[in-house]
Amino acid sequence: MAGIDAARTFIPVRIAVLTMSDTRSEKDDKSGDLLASLIGEAGHVLADRKLVRDDKTAIREVVEGWIADPQIDCVITTGGTGFTGRDVTPEAVKPLFEKEIEGFAILFHTLSYQKVGTSTIQSRSCAGVARGTYIFCLPGSPGACRDAWDGILKFQLDARHRPCNFVEIMPRLEEHRKTTG
Repeated sequence: MAGIDAARTFIPVRIAVLTMSDTRSEKDDKSGDLLASLIGEAGHVLADRKLVRDDKTAIREVVEGWIADPQIDCVITTGGTGFTGRDVTPEAVKPLFEKEIEGFAILFHTLSYQKVGTSTIQSRSCAGVARGTYIFCLPGSPGACRDAWDGILKFQLDARHRPCNFVEIMPRLEEHRKTTG
């Protein structure tokens, strides 16, 4: 049965949060605030937090910097996953993925459907792995961020979760780069 195994040790994950918005500032970034709070409440480390405009180059620049930072294990973005002309988060981030986590979008939409019905189809949420760093791209609404965290991320980013979780395979994400002596 899936769940938290109290006999296992909790391992804090170092998570960076990036908000994409042309209309919000750091003062009224409700989704970024919520994610930062949930990360801290879960016992993880908020490694960095930024807000950028909906600009593909700016988004990619920040995410690439975090991927290159060995002090960051995971990136969570919020915003820019819709269909408007300024929604470019998937276009900015997906080319960085070495492996896409297709199941994340499927599960996110399944959970979201229970709350917002067919409106979930308007999100292009996605996830992947790039150079050993997990990346999750969430919609910009606090409700969607909470659904993704409460329904997926708080479990998969917890080393105690069974039968498996993202944390326990972190040391193996880069094994394809290792050379044998």
